[in-house]
Amino acid sequence: MVDLAQLLKLLDCKDEQGWRAALFGLARSQGFEQVLYGVVGSRHAKLESAFLQSNYPSEWRDTYDAGKLAYVDPTVGHCLGSALPIVWEPETFGAPDQRALYEEACGYGIRSGITFPIHGPDGEFGVVSFASDHLPGAVFRRAAGEFMPALALIRDYAFQSSLAFIGARPPGEGAPRLTRRELEVLNWVMVGKSSWEISKITRCAEATVNFHLANVRQKFNVNTRQQALVKAISLGILTPQDPGR
Repeated sequence: MVDLAQLLKLLDCKDEQGWRAALFGLARSQGFEQVLYGVVGSRHAKLESAFLQSNYPSEWRDTYDAGKLAYVDPTVGHCLGSALPIVWEPETFGAPDQRALYEEACGYGIRSGITFPIHGPDGEFGVVSFASDHLPGAVFRRAAGEFMPALALIRDYAFQSSLAFIGARPPGEGAPRLTRRELEVLNWVMVGKSSWEISKITRCAEATVNFHLANVRQKFNVNTRQQALVKAISLGILTPQDPGR
């Protein structure tokens, strides 16, 4: 259970320093020493512009931010398209760049955790992650199930109380314009199709598919198609649904 008085402290905080201390204290009360909370005021805002509070090791945060790993992180991708939390472990990080992210995070004591999405009534988007150095597996998953109701309450109080600070953030970037074909190709990437498969579906050459994806990456200023996909979803250009339905 979570102490209601501790939750109410979040609402009473007058500055970011006091707010983050209250959030971290609530997380510790549930057995999680490491927390990351990030929210942008709109799905059209850059993820880099988020109101961000974390007690993750600073070296890891610097690496994560410099590499724009939010566009690689599968927990962020999950939260963009779901209202449900994700209990993450090694299997969550399936792609090579995601596995590299996870392996490096483990070196900073971030081995397992629970990430909750935040979808605000005025279009706000964010995540709050409760991380642990505990070994992932069945024991952690059972414990996560027990903690989820309390952690969900913490998420809700944290979001409501953070709005006072989010409102002071600068506006995000506008969404780039994609052509009809670029949107079509990116939609098929979203459901896991390869360039070859997309070429068969759209009846064009594989080189043409790759050309469109290269243009998309350039417009979003990212290096991979998965990063482009996450950015398109975060900007509201795509919604996480099967385009073939």
